[in-house]
Amino acid sequence: MSKVKEQLNMLRNLSDEELFRRIEELKKTLFALRSLVKLEGKGNSGQIRNTKKEIARILTIIRERQISRERAHSRK
Repeated sequence: MSKVKEQLNMLRNLSDEELFRRIEELKKTLFALRSLVKLEGKGNSGQIRNTKKEIARILTIIRERQISRERAHSRK
């Protein structure tokens, strides 16, 4: 299994609250990485890209859950 699929499985096992906490942590990390690049002119653009992708993955999982809840609610 690829690293991305393993990461997705791990994220899907987290609660919504844990996912939102993880997003906040990643946003702080992203801010720090961007600041490092701006202020010192050095940083890892790959790490910035990976952080942004992880945030997007988490937001996608949250949206999937929201849609499934809406569908379950509308069926009742």
